Parts: sequence; C-alpha cells; structure tokens
Amino acid sequence: MILDRAAELLATSPSGDVSTRAVCEAAGVTQPVLYRLFGDKDGLLSAVADHVWEQYLAGKRAAVPGSDVLADLRAGWDNHTAFALAHPHAYRLVFGSALSAEPAAIAEAMRLLGEVTERLASEGLLRVSPEEAARVIMAANSGVALGMILRPTEYPEGASEEVREATIRGILAGDAVADPVAVAVATLRSRVRGGDAADTFTAAEAALIDEWLGRLTRTGSGT
Repeated sequence: MILDRAAELLATSPSGDVSTRAVCEAAGVTQPVLYRLFGDKDGLLSAVADHVWEQYLAGKRAAVPGSDVLADLRAGWDNHTAFALAHPHAYRLVFGSALSAEPAAIAEAMRLLGEVTERLASEGLLRVSPEEAARVIMAANSGVALGMILRPTEYPEGASEEVREATIRGILAGDAVADPVAVAVATLRSRVRGGDAADTFTAAEAALIDEWLGRLTRTGSGT
C-alpha cells in the first residue's frame, strides 16, 4: 500500500520528488511507521524505484530467448528505452540520482543483460568479454534514455536506435579491427561457463580454464 501510493505520487510529481509527509497522508500511515520500514527518505525512494521497475524486470525474466540473439538484444534495448520514457522519474532514481540506498534494480538489470551477452559470446559474436559488452550496452542504453528524458530536443525520435546500432557495431566481432584472439577467448570462456561444460569439466577444472583464458586475454592486449 505505501509503495503503491508513493509510486503514484512519484509518477505525477512535476519535479520527480515526493515528500515523506505526502506519502504518509496518501497511504494513511504515520511518519514513524514509514521510517521504521524504510529507514529514511532515500530508503523509501529506493524501494519505490524497485517497486516500479519490478514489472519491467519480471517481464524480462519471463521472456523466452529467441533463435536470433541479436534480435533479442535489440528488443531488450528498445524495451529498456520505452520503459524509461514511460516512467521517467522512477528511471532517474535508478540511473540519474545518488541515493544512499542503491536500488536493487541496477544489479538485476545488469544480470539479465549479462545473460544476453553470454549468448552472444557463446555464438562467437563478441570481440570483447561478455562482462565488458554488458557494461558498454548498459552505459549507452541508459545514457541515451536519460538524454531523451532530460534533453528531448537534443535527442529526437530515432536517437535511441542510432546509439543502439553504433553500440552493437562496437562490441561485435567480424570487422577489420576485431582481434581474433580476443573473439576466440570470449567465445571459449562463455562456453566453459555454460551449463554444457558440467558434462565435460569439474567446477574446479572449468574455473582453472577460465583463469587461463583470462590471462591469455590480458597477454594479448599487452597488459
């Protein structure tokens, strides 16, 4: 009840801020009750952000992977942007604020994106590691989404698609600047980490192979 009322107030707030007093009045609770449950205002806003994000994340968890992982990546990007534009204040709480209580939605969104980049790597499509690809994608997607929220005249319709395609080109293998060793290592590491590896390697063996491949990546990059 408290989170529902707070989410409603957040969605209709001109500034993207809500007062604890307004939330208490809307939910019919006292401020001591609210602070006992959430600690402080940042704790409340963090919980509200996670509450609003939950429907979006639940849909991503339930999504059945398609046969085309790049199509899934593009669809995930577009859904992310659409959610940001539909819930700008809740989106900014996660990606554009400095709450002392960090919303759990960030880690969950990264975990789900990581599943997609692991699929890209297992198919030999990445020129970077799945972890790096996930970081690059999330940074680019959240950046353009925030730009469309905060500076709509500078980020017109089509901006998200432009950044999406540029980002995909930057992480994919197959062009003249791709390092074939890095591509091979990213692919092998993903397959060793995958469920099929359990039939071939013990957990200790898989961890050791992953460590060796990681060293090969660092050696190849000159670090």
